[in-house]
Amino acid sequence: MRAFKHLALAGLLAGAGLIHAGAAQAAPVTYRLDPDHTMVLFSWNHFGFSNPTADLGLGQGTLVFDEQHPARSSVDVTLPLSLLDTHVPALDKHLKEADFFDADKYPTVTFKSTRVQPLGGHKFKVTGELTVHGVTKPVVLDATLNKIGIHPMTKAQSIGFDATATLKRSEFGIGAYVPMVSDLITIHITTEGSVPKADAAK
Repeated sequence: MRAFKHLALAGLLAGAGLIHAGAAQAAPVTYRLDPDHTMVLFSWNHFGFSNPTADLGLGQGTLVFDEQHPARSSVDVTLPLSLLDTHVPALDKHLKEADFFDADKYPTVTFKSTRVQPLGGHKFKVTGELTVHGVTKPVVLDATLNKIGIHPMTKAQSIGFDATATLKRSEFGIGAYVPMVSDLITIHITTEGSVPKADAAK
């Protein structure tokens, strides 16, 4: 009987260890988004003739991804308008002026998620608060997990996503030239992130 009790106790301890290990594996992982491999592109229709595209560029961003429980994931990014790039310097300057982004007064665009809804097949709906031109409104991103694992070059734990969304710029107080220049803005995001070395060493 005493031997049986010892075996039962050992089994309980082993079980507790397995539970703890499983919890550790399921813990959320924090990734720092890489500005050199992130593009936040937005496009619009220009008087019906063309569909220009601009890149907002990433200042800093953090993605917390829970592979076992994706609904617990989150993202928080800051996009400085100083990085805005249309490949046309005069247009860059105009978009930063008061009739559009008014970058002197509102120098950044931010997005902070409030809900992540897994859809299956590496697809997600990410709802968050987008702040542009001093106005904050909910926006939904349709996101796809491209890959998660060890990066072959950096050897760091890494992740990659694409996401798309549409919004009306007039809702953020940027209504110049509507409807000749489209109110509807299409957004396409592609990004990579990795676990910082200091965090990975812990």
